[in-house]
Amino acid sequence: MVRTGGILKLTALISAFILAIYLAFQLLGIRMEFRLGSKMGKSVLVKEDSAKPVGNKCELSKACPIGHFAFKMASGAASVVGPKICLEDKMLMSAVKNNVGRGINIALVNGKTGELNKTDFFDMWTGNVASLIQFLKGIEEGTVVMMASFDDPSTKLNDEARKLIADLGSTAIKNLGFRDNWIFVGGKGIKTKSPFEQHIKNSADANKFDGWPDVLEMEGCVPRKED
Repeated sequence: MVRTGGILKLTALISAFILAIYLAFQLLGIRMEFRLGSKMGKSVLVKEDSAKPVGNKCELSKACPIGHFAFKMASGAASVVGPKICLEDKMLMSAVKNNVGRGINIALVNGKTGELNKTDFFDMWTGNVASLIQFLKGIEEGTVVMMASFDDPSTKLNDEARKLIADLGSTAIKNLGFRDNWIFVGGKGIKTKSPFEQHIKNSADANKFDGWPDVLEMEGCVPRKED
């Protein structure tokens, strides 16, 4: 019995290790399985391309036109691999940079210059939503806001926090649920709903991983804010 129990424990550890390696390769090998909207002011979206990108910022499948910021991002993979956010060939947030965490990960970017203003993450499982609300209220007009989920992004969310994110251009935030995967790019002062958003529900029947949906990935071109 003792020997059997040891074998079962060893098998579980090996399975967990294999899952972690698999999820890591899922994020490293961006598959571009997404579709985006068509407009965000004068925004330009980059569509799927079977050709391997060469020399484009953030390795986009197609270069962005002048006056736009190139971005690529991915949500977290289960509770194993953190999200990634790249803008203008600069990795703003990732597990390698050690600045991501469970919940909602946010990067704030100057809408005129593309310079990174601030990054932070907010634990929506055991954390306090008040800190997220305070952060959202402090975002300045004209800021590009980039968000990515990791593990669980919604348990602690309340109506006030969802409203503040909706005001940045999100439409999926009202339906964001437990362990859903979600990526979003919006802006403070945006007058329309953002097309830069992807959302996949946590569903036992459709999840890619045990208890979590598949990774979400998105790329595009955000228009530079003009005076």
